[in-house]
Amino acid sequence: MRIPGPEEIRALHEKHAPNAEAFALVHTHCEIVWSVAEQLISASRLDVDAELVRAGCLLHDIGVYRLYGDDGRLDHANYVRHGLLGHELLAGEGLPEPLCRFCSHHTGVGVTKDDVLRQGLPIPPADYLAVSREERLVMYADKFHSKSRPSAFLSPDAYAAHVRRFGEEKVTAFEALRTEFGDPDLDRPVPCGGGAEGGSGTAAVHA
Repeated sequence: MRIPGPEEIRALHEKHAPNAEAFALVHTHCEIVWSVAEQLISASRLDVDAELVRAGCLLHDIGVYRLYGDDGRLDHANYVRHGLLGHELLAGEGLPEPLCRFCSHHTGVGVTKDDVLRQGLPIPPADYLAVSREERLVMYADKFHSKSRPSAFLSPDAYAAHVRRFGEEKVTAFEALRTEFGDPDLDRPVPCGGGAEGGSGTAAVHA
């Protein structure tokens, strides 16, 4: 399977972003998620395909662009759809299924068919769970940075408290990811570049 590099992925973001602000918000977040994942891979010497993880991190939120209306505003009410929209977008670009899955299988700590039905989510009832270790790592690294305005970083304990509102089983799932991958060091700057060797800038992390 051919895995696109950071510049090719950046071009996809530029192609589909409705405006410069959306591009900066989404692409920078994706770069930060890769920086967190890269740190975890290095710190724990994780046995994963780092090139695949990098692509997954840089692509996982590309579907957010399809939630922007003509007025330039983000449709927050349907935000949970961004994963499936990203999957469709990448499939339409001819990317292979393993890459598309990073979009549709990273939300929260996994969305189950029961979650969809019980919460009345606007997506087809199905299990959207990270299966491979690469998928789980992308999903996990994503939990430590929010695209809220202003963007914010969350400590592991802060995310655990946040996800508790969806049920104790979600906390248990998150704690299992912490055990598998470890806690990122959020006291040091996180590179914001999407390249394998780091990036052109840094974002200070304050959890």
